[in-house]
Amino acid sequence: MVKQTKQVLLWLCAATLIFGLIGCDRIFPSGDLVERVSDGDTLAVKDAKGNKVNVRFACVDAPEIPHSRKEKQSKSSQIRNQFDWGAKAQERVEQLVKQGGDRVKLNITDSDRYGRKVAEIRLPDGTFIQEVLVREGLALVYRPYLNKCPSKDIIEQAETQAKNSRRGVWSDSKFVKPWEYRSLYK
Repeated sequence: MVKQTKQVLLWLCAATLIFGLIGCDRIFPSGDLVERVSDGDTLAVKDAKGNKVNVRFACVDAPEIPHSRKEKQSKSSQIRNQFDWGAKAQERVEQLVKQGGDRVKLNITDSDRYGRKVAEIRLPDGTFIQEVLVREGLALVYRPYLNKCPSKDIIEQAETQAKNSRRGVWSDSKFVKPWEYRSLYK
């Protein structure tokens, strides 16, 4: 009888410990806190030490959003088209970040000329944000820097699926790739 009581107590303690550890992530969240989604491929985060870091998504390039008043007031259909897709990409990143409790895990691969960290970005549950965006046709593989992308095979496969399914920008014959847009209009 005493042996059975000890076993039950041991199992109860083990179960309490396991369930307690499962809930720890809610009490002590892991990852960096997202302070702002700047656009479809850039975040402002606060790391565990409280440092503010601007992060550019590795592997991909998302459509542009308007930055100046002139851009916001543009009547050009090509420019408006770019900004409409850029807004959709930004909204999707915001949804994903919210789904992750405003936390992300960064795998920093580089820094860019603007001083931003370049990183692969995952939600706490492992969801790879760049893969989601590319698979949904809201970002494109950015080949000039693909060699610094540890998950390049995943990204390239996602883009092939988006193209073949004509998702997002791949359904829009008037869409101009972000790097081409920047060379034409910036």
